Amino acid sequence: MKFPEYHTGQTFVLGPVLMTEERIIKFATDWDPQWFHTDPERAANSRWNGLIASGWHTASTAMRLVVDGPLKDSGSIGSPGLAYLKWLAPVRPNDEISVHLEVLETGVSKSGRMGSVRWRWLVKNQADVVVLDTEATSLFELAAGAAQQ
Repeated sequence: MKFPEYHTGQTFVLGPVLMTEERIIKFATDWDPQWFHTDPERAANSRWNGLIASGWHTASTAMRLVVDGPLKDSGSIGSPGLAYLKWLAPVRPNDEISVHLEVLETGVSKSGRMGSVRWRWLVKNQADVVVLDTEATSLFELAAGAAQQ
């Protein structure tokens, strides 16, 4: 999607992605090797009652869905960051997660060369439980005159 196609109140649902035990352990082994992400036996006997995905794995999976979805061929040029990021419930092996996006605000820079989209991302599992909540801002390069479209 190109920047002029975004509007306040617009929603998207992306996914789902199956979070297998193998994927959870692989990601955690590479990027967040804490035992409750990598050791199913130890995790089973913990407060978590089983293996849980790294929150960073959940966030990375959400990012991939957004990049393959509305950001694909969009003119996206990055992000200045997140307003917040909350992991509200664990993601477990065989959970299917999907991203529910809502555009909160769009704007154009004073120069007219850059657009911004502020949106809320809710990641939910197959039981409709919110496992991740964040508010992100995405930036878009605009062609000359694109802001007037």
